[in-house]
Amino acid sequence: MIDKRERHWYIIQTYSGYENRVKANLQQRIATMGMDEKIFHVLVPIEERVTVKDGKSKRTKRKVFPSYVLVDMILDDQSWYVVRHTPGVTGFVGAGSYPIPLTEREVSEIMNKIGKEQIKPKIEIDLKPGDVVRVKAGPFEGQVGPVAEVLEDKGKVKFSVTVFGRDTLVEADYTDLDKI
Repeated sequence: MIDKRERHWYIIQTYSGYENRVKANLQQRIATMGMDEKIFHVLVPIEERVTVKDGKSKRTKRKVFPSYVLVDMILDDQSWYVVRHTPGVTGFVGAGSYPIPLTEREVSEIMNKIGKEQIKPKIEIDLKPGDVVRVKAGPFEGQVGPVAEVLEDKGKVKFSVTVFGRDTLVEADYTDLDKI
């Protein structure tokens, strides 16, 4: 059937919500069936997010590809059988019954995305331009003004305040602001 003798990343589809269970089952099968020389890594790509709502930040982890697990393996009949018959696996992603490996570019994009997310979580701020905020800490404490720009990558918000009778754009950390 299949005999590539090359190591590639493949995507396997799972039942919804079973990604971590499939990963654990597959790792156990790899160990018990002696497949560690053909199946190298099992990965459930996860990104961490920081959501800010009502001035409170909350860290959450989210699956990048729900219902999918990535497997680094040398594909042959034996390794295909071990992965395909793991409880919770519905099949490989590919044309018909033939699995298609990810390209090097796709693998590096995925690894970069989850690598960066593990180091620095993505911040979701519950503010948008036009919302009115009150500063609760810092040199502008008590000032009120409309949001001009949200800088999620920095965790900052630019808003307008009145200083000496003139509107001035000020940048502040999202944790120092309350939405009105």
